[in-house]
Amino acid sequence: MKIVQGDEVEWKRGLEYRGGTFHYRNLMEGEAGTIGNFQLSMGRNDKDFVSPRHRHNFEQFRFQLEGDLEFGRDGTMKPGMVGYFPEGAHYGPQTSQMDALTIVLQFGGASGSGYLSRAEVTRGMQELSKTGTFEGGVYRRNEGAPGKKNMDGYQAIWEHVNGRPMEYPKPRYPMPLMMDETHFSWVSTRSEPGVDEKQLGQFTERRADAAIVRVAKGAKHTLRPQSIYFCKSGRGRIADAPVRYCTTVHVAAGDSAVIEASEDIIFLRMGLPDLSGLERQAVPASMAAE
Repeated sequence: MKIVQGDEVEWKRGLEYRGGTFHYRNLMEGEAGTIGNFQLSMGRNDKDFVSPRHRHNFEQFRFQLEGDLEFGRDGTMKPGMVGYFPEGAHYGPQTSQMDALTIVLQFGGASGSGYLSRAEVTRGMQELSKTGTFEGGVYRRNEGAPGKKNMDGYQAIWEHVNGRPMEYPKPRYPMPLMMDETHFSWVSTRSEPGVDEKQLGQFTERRADAAIVRVAKGAKHTLRPQSIYFCKSGRGRIADAPVRYCTTVHVAAGDSAVIEASEDIIFLRMGLPDLSGLERQAVPASMAAE
């Protein structure tokens, strides 16, 4: 188990390859180089941030805390909404009319393509900047530099880091799914008095899932393995660690943790996919993606 107090994490500039102004708090990350690597961050988009319509070879959960994020034809995420963005499916363009605060979990999905760590992306961008420029989410190679002249910024980085061309997996869902948790009802867990859930959805054959969990004052809740929890409100304790707004907890497979609420707590729970078996397989180029 790993616990991070998100309100103590410094803000950093990021996503320079997309364009505009974006800052993030790096709340939690997995093991770089593994097929199940992940990155959880709190991101703030300024008004000038824009990301062109694109797709990825990894999956995403997004939870909107403040402001609106617009994704063109795919809809608008408003505060309290949770979005699932499947690998291989196009989305965007992404813009914001005001400062927007979002929790974003990016993770390797069912295609087995894995997920580049932030350090790998930074290194790839720095190296590619020697032979081209990143403008508005597109990498533009200098005249005479080998390779496709214009390419999606992340794709260019991915191909540079992996040393092979990228091909998109067939999307298991044709577009992002946006869920308004206020339209869901609380359901008692029964096995734990004072604990209720809103199960928002489970996705792909690898069973990534998202839910809202409420732990009443004085109640105890055993956190689910292979999951990441973000505290939206309330207070409590896990072992000797305090739980408050922005507290982030990763419970790995085989781990266990129990929270005791000193006041009502609301968690966003994001279940990572079960990629058992994929780790032992070489990922063929035909399964790689942006």
